[in-house]
Amino acid sequence: MERGPVVGAGRGAGARIRALLGGLVRVLLWVASALLYFGSEQAARLLGSPCLRRLYHAWLAAVVIFGPLLQFHVNPRTIFASHGNFFNIKFVNSAWGWTCTFLGGFVLLVVFLATRRVAVTARHLSRLVVGAAVWRGAGRAFLLIEDLTGSCFEPLPQGLLLHELPDRRSCLAAGHQWRGYTVSSHTFLLTFCCLLMAEEAAVFAKYLAHGLPAGAPLRLVFLLNVLLLGLWNFLLLCTVIYFHQYTHKVVGAAVGTFAWYLTYGSWYHQPWSPGSPGHGLFPHPNSIHKHN
Repeated sequence: MERGPVVGAGRGAGARIRALLGGLVRVLLWVASALLYFGSEQAARLLGSPCLRRLYHAWLAAVVIFGPLLQFHVNPRTIFASHGNFFNIKFVNSAWGWTCTFLGGFVLLVVFLATRRVAVTARHLSRLVVGAAVWRGAGRAFLLIEDLTGSCFEPLPQGLLLHELPDRRSCLAAGHQWRGYTVSSHTFLLTFCCLLMAEEAAVFAKYLAHGLPAGAPLRLVFLLNVLLLGLWNFLLLCTVIYFHQYTHKVVGAAVGTFAWYLTYGSWYHQPWSPGSPGHGLFPHPNSIHKHN
């Protein structure tokens, strides 16, 4: 007879706890949403500034040219100094795959939400196909340069013995080492990805300014691209500090910058190209004025 009030009190306490937890979850979701909207607005404003984008190009050049000087002031035994570190294996070696996945999702959402046209969306996504071709072509060119400038050496306890084997394949088949001029493909790829992502992400500022649909999923994808861009900058700095010879890094970054200039800086502004980021997505102010 005395258990009724106790059971009722227990159920009441349980209901209050569930209500409290539910309120706490709603507050956390509201805070996360507010941070998402604030962070995406500020990042879009920064990346959308033409002045800051020019400074960003100068920043990348400074990282590659002067970054190697930091090797005299950093710990050579840190995890980032190892070729087998987690970030080098999982991210740098697959930098184009990460970039294409994250940036492809962002371009897909922005273009389709702005136009609702599949053909226009496919045209803008084709820039990533061009980027993949640039990456593959550059990699093959770098290997060709190494083949043309290299020689075959046999490692001995006393040093290296030069062999007259004519090409890399026969040299490696004999168990020797082929050494030539090796352009840093990592420096090339990270530089190219940084410039490409900064150019593509800059569109989001104009997208927001036109009042186009910008829900939490799109903003989250945008911020993930911003975080990936920050990671590429950090790993580029680690690469120029710990790996490769100086000229190999500078040449790799210069080729990456030149590839960006040929595509985003020149070709994409032509009518027979995939189009520059944001091209055809937003009405021209003059056309809006005339329509009104």
